[in-house]
Amino acid sequence: MAIYDVIVVGVGGMGSAACWQLARRGQRVLSLERFDIPHAFGSSHGETRIIRLAYFESPSYVPLLKRALTLWADASDAFGAPLMITTGSLDSGRPDCVEIRGALESCQVHGLDHQVLSGAEVNRRYPGCRLPSGFESVFQPDGGVILSERAIVAHVTMAIAAGAEIHGRERVLDWSPIAGGGVRVTTDRGTYEAGRLVLSAGAWIGELLPNLSPVAVPERQVVGWFQPRNPEMFAPQAFPVHCLQDDGFYYLLPIQNIPGVKIGLYHHRHESGPADTLSREVNREDESVLRHCLGRHFPNVDGPVLTLRTCIFTNTPDGHFIVDTLPAQPEVVVVSACSGHGYKFASVVGEIVADLATTGHDRLDVSMFGLSRFEA
Repeated sequence: MAIYDVIVVGVGGMGSAACWQLARRGQRVLSLERFDIPHAFGSSHGETRIIRLAYFESPSYVPLLKRALTLWADASDAFGAPLMITTGSLDSGRPDCVEIRGALESCQVHGLDHQVLSGAEVNRRYPGCRLPSGFESVFQPDGGVILSERAIVAHVTMAIAAGAEIHGRERVLDWSPIAGGGVRVTTDRGTYEAGRLVLSAGAWIGELLPNLSPVAVPERQVVGWFQPRNPEMFAPQAFPVHCLQDDGFYYLLPIQNIPGVKIGLYHHRHESGPADTLSREVNREDESVLRHCLGRHFPNVDGPVLTLRTCIFTNTPDGHFIVDTLPAQPEVVVVSACSGHGYKFASVVGEIVADLATTGHDRLDVSMFGLSRFEA
């Protein structure tokens, strides 16, 4: 039986980053992924993800985001190709909405460079926008686009070069602690042992940790790419990543790889359930949900649909992540349930996971992501 220092289950955004961070430290790493690497069944596909520092969710995320930016740059240099494109970020909505107040709070608490713009000022600066006069926007120059699928390929490629063993199309069936320390993992292809285990299975985390099923709930999400009449207005150098609160929380990304503007609505149609039961097909209603925002605020983009894709959120009750060790089994690190806003943190979470799996301590404060908050 092969024996490793660390086994990582799930090789998506978080798992792939953890693999690289562990392997570059000299750990003997085995990574197991039930699908292809990369694949289109989880939360990390769709070409791009947003990274933004004016984080309305909580100022507590900003130190993690600053470290994430550094690590995305480090990974880009190590891989020899960019994994992030800086575009700046816009958060828009009514001045009293949670998103604007929260974005401003994060900027003010952490001294982030930012500008507050009226709707009219945004429309002049970015002619593809049609924001109401009563809207306000927070512009922060450090935001941008993470090339999510390329980043997984980069982390896995670099992990293999550093000695990691990566298995695709191998499903974990069970895991258990070993008397005297360590863990045993059984898959549909074999059995493995390691001193530490990282569970980064995304929407399938409840299958590996049934106690988490009530607090790590998969949700169907749909994103679309639409053809603009003036593509030059929506190139990365011309259009920042944009989060907008109107009658829902929408997000838009500039043209990258797919020749259209990407748009999504958080909690798209509120369809939750076990990951394998959620529909992967898209329909006219999915498209209509996205066009609602385009017609109101981005009419230049309300052209032919180019691509529609499903992905999966895994939501916790409070919308924050899970990054912790199991209370009774500190050799097991749990990193999952990123509630639809986690990919941008993959680089730094990979480092934190490597810290927890090798030293038992994290260099940044992730106590807000602890499992204890779900205890009755």
